[in-house]
Amino acid sequence: MDQPNKPIKRSKELVQLSKDHHEGLLFGWKIKQGLRNGTDTKVISRFIQWFWDADLKEHFDKEEQVLAPHLPNENENVQRMFAEHEEIEALVQINAMIPDADIFLQLADKLNDHIRFEERILFPFAEKVIPQAELEELARELLVTKPKEVWKEEFWLRKN
Repeated sequence: MDQPNKPIKRSKELVQLSKDHHEGLLFGWKIKQGLRNGTDTKVISRFIQWFWDADLKEHFDKEEQVLAPHLPNENENVQRMFAEHEEIEALVQINAMIPDADIFLQLADKLNDHIRFEERILFPFAEKVIPQAELEELARELLVTKPKEVWKEEFWLRKN
């Protein structure tokens, strides 16, 4: 009998990154809902650019500049994180030039898969290899964030 997916217990030091991941999963869901609702591609394209500027870029920077220096650079999981960040950023840049539903879906799916990889593989690895004192130090750095704007046009909601 299949066991339901249990929530992943995250160390308190990395919980801020996991909270950001929740926002990333919602971002992908909103894109897909917007497409199902027939939202104009220009609106979704603007939302993607807004989310990149307001949230995702800062999150990637934290993983690359705060978390990664505490991990072995040659590790395949660390290298995968960097490569996937580049792929996601490339999709955001393509979106800026060519707003297209297929690009939107690729971005939503790629980000979802990336978040699942980090939550299930990269973060548990980090929690094992980073000494507790270093985890506590990087947790303080992860808490420093810029104020976040709120996107007001809720195109993902079904219109009756």
